[in-house]
Amino acid sequence: METTELERIASQVRRDIVRMVADVNSGHPGGSLGCADFLTLLYFDVLKINAANFTMDGIGEDLFFLSNGHISPVWYSVLARSGYFPVADLATFRKLSSKLQGHPSTDKKLPGVRVASGSLGQGLSVGIGAAVVKKMNKDASYVYTLHGDGELQEGQIWEAAMYAAANKVDNIIATIDYNGRQIDGDVEDVLSLGNLAEKWKSFGWIVFEMDGHNMIDMKNVILKAQSSCGEGKPVVIIMKTEMGQGVDFMVGSHKWHGVAPNPEQLESALAQLEETLGDY
Repeated sequence: METTELERIASQVRRDIVRMVADVNSGHPGGSLGCADFLTLLYFDVLKINAANFTMDGIGEDLFFLSNGHISPVWYSVLARSGYFPVADLATFRKLSSKLQGHPSTDKKLPGVRVASGSLGQGLSVGIGAAVVKKMNKDASYVYTLHGDGELQEGQIWEAAMYAAANKVDNIIATIDYNGRQIDGDVEDVLSLGNLAEKWKSFGWIVFEMDGHNMIDMKNVILKAQSSCGEGKPVVIIMKTEMGQGVDFMVGSHKWHGVAPNPEQLESALAQLEETLGDY
């Protein structure tokens, strides 16, 4: 898909995000806005998927696992816009009995969601397990995971990282949303991650870095990541983003990690985001 069209879709996804969280005065807009470009590219240009015929096992398809499940608004928007379920369902976000819970769940069988997430640190383990099964079944498709940078403060991430490298799980591509913010402030102040690229390399992973707001750069880096699979090492991409990207009063601030805009703020945000596909 052309870069300009991907950017148009991402603008609509950002509109969906701010409207969804504002409608129920609850949710996580900051990280969702920051990952809108990446998830748009992933679902509309990268992943080999069959949205119309979703299956839990995903045999013969690429798989994606959202580890930082609190950014569900961006995932739900992209899933709906790419055909997994009706776009109109976005209006049920976080409402009683909705399939679109605040954190993704599997009990209501929402198409596109294969594992519940939101308890941080678990997604890499899940992704590695799925990647091992694909290798056992000689399934040549890839497994992708997404993680927050603050999430890397969880010990299970590094246990999983060691396992993947030691067992040559080389069909997984993990991406870190490196926006430098978490719920309590800057990641550097809460618990520094040090030199993240060197850390992953020391754990035996192939490491790439990319600009999470540049479609062309992301396309090129993901292609390099794919070409590095099958070489006996897992692959991780450190993706630089800005929390709240696209909305001037949210961008770069941890204060919008989990705060919904009020009606006046919503109006200001929507004025900055082009409606390109039609609001739900």
